[in-house]
Amino acid sequence: MPRSTLWRCTVIAATSLSSWLCACKHEATTNKQPLPVHTAMVQSIAVGNSARYSASIVPYSQVDLAFQSSGYVDRVRQVKSASGGMRNIDQGDWVTKGTVLAVVSQQNYQDKLSQAKAQLAGAQAQYLKDKLSFDRISTLYSQQSATKPELDSAQAQLDASAAQVDGAKAQISEAQTALAYTSLKAPFDGWIVKRSVDTGSFVGAATNGFTIADTRTVKAVFGVPDTSISRVKVGQSQLITTDALPQTFNGRVTAISPSADPKSRVFSVEVLIANPKDELKSGMIASLTLDGNPLPRTVMAVPVSAVIHDPQRANGFAVLTAEGDGEIESAHLRPVELGEVYGDLIGVNGGLRFGERVVTTGATLVRNGDQVRVIP
Repeated sequence: MPRSTLWRCTVIAATSLSSWLCACKHEATTNKQPLPVHTAMVQSIAVGNSARYSASIVPYSQVDLAFQSSGYVDRVRQVKSASGGMRNIDQGDWVTKGTVLAVVSQQNYQDKLSQAKAQLAGAQAQYLKDKLSFDRISTLYSQQSATKPELDSAQAQLDASAAQVDGAKAQISEAQTALAYTSLKAPFDGWIVKRSVDTGSFVGAATNGFTIADTRTVKAVFGVPDTSISRVKVGQSQLITTDALPQTFNGRVTAISPSADPKSRVFSVEVLIANPKDELKSGMIASLTLDGNPLPRTVMAVPVSAVIHDPQRANGFAVLTAEGDGEIESAHLRPVELGEVYGDLIGVNGGLRFGERVVTTGATLVRNGDQVRVIP
């Protein structure tokens, strides 16, 4: 039996067993809410002697920026709008490292800093007074005009004053830090992906204000089964193509997961791609072949995770299509005839049309006619 066919049978058998177990659980559940699912388009892929893999483009780095000082947002950075006026900075705007994105009301923190400075001034005055007293008693003690207990008492008082000065300095440092943290700054050059606050919003420590992403370099992330993982090496050059752009992008494998995902049973691989013109967008679907050869023949394919056992046909297989225009859609069982496995995709010889959407994540938990909530 060809190796690709053996892999396909293994994957489908595991999927069928999972589907049967989940179907039994489904029978025992009543009045359930629409299940959240992910979907994928039935797509056309070019195939030949090489396995084609579908990859997702993700930013090189993306972080949520959280406030460290609580309070009401006093202002959000303003930029020019398309109409010529000013508006809040928002998703799609480019920012440079150190740009202040939002500021929490600072009055309370400025008051705390002033109070800490006043306490330091008082502690320093007391320290000078105790220092003079200690010096005087120390001189008298050297002349045998003061007792040892008097000298020890003066020393203890001086040490206590010095500790108060140190404590006051620490309070000033803490107040200055809290005041500085009222400004939420961009940690690197990047695009604003999300803004979660407005002027007047109350934020606490760890409240997310913005999400920022660096896409000058992006990663193509895809899954490779164990039968092909030996063909991938860290550092190897890799060509990437997309349906949205005509050109081919050259990347390099930078990371390979040491273990397979327990659900999909594939190894995650990352390919780093330079993106200085911001042509590759986060969320784009890319494709690649491990040896880089062109793939001449076109077939219809769906993700392997979308295939389930057909409860109406012995030894048959099916997929669930999501049909509808709203957030809540209907799932419909569609018998399919399967072809060969191409990486994390499997060919479909009949039963579907290009452009239809099939349930991928959550397919084994859904039955024909169920209501589902499609997650973007």
